[in-house]
Amino acid sequence: MATAKQALVAIVMGSKSDKATMTECKKHIEFFKIQYDEYVLSAHRSPKETIQFAENAEKNGYKVIVAAAGMAAHLPGVIAAHTTLPVIGVPMPNSNLMGVDALYSIVQMPVGVPVATVTIGSAGAANAAILAAQILGLEEPELKEKLRKFKDRGCR
Repeated sequence: MATAKQALVAIVMGSKSDKATMTECKKHIEFFKIQYDEYVLSAHRSPKETIQFAENAEKNGYKVIVAAAGMAAHLPGVIAAHTTLPVIGVPMPNSNLMGVDALYSIVQMPVGVPVATVTIGSAGAANAAILAAQILGLEEPELKEKLRKFKDRGCR
């Protein structure tokens, strides 16, 4: 979670049940020493709060949003529709279709509402953190160097 330094990444999950899978995201974000905040918001159960979060995300200092959702997986798209910040969607494997339904929901966004989509589950959660670091690294040379070393070591 964010400490005295401003959080640059918001990790948003559609359900508390997504927290276990998103541990990989938090682990990698923390490895890169990026401050983050964590939220549980739902495009279906709390749409007003979700839209309010998205509309205020940039004003609140975030640079990247990672949004994890399963099944219908509307959360990343709803957030992307209400912000100009980059949104990275992580499909959760918590359905009978093992996350393929979430993958299709997240990746098939209309023109003007892009969501960068990673693979299903824990690997996707880790990749979302790495992609967030790469986006932030465009303006932060120290982070870019840490990413270079991370990749030189085989992403370990």
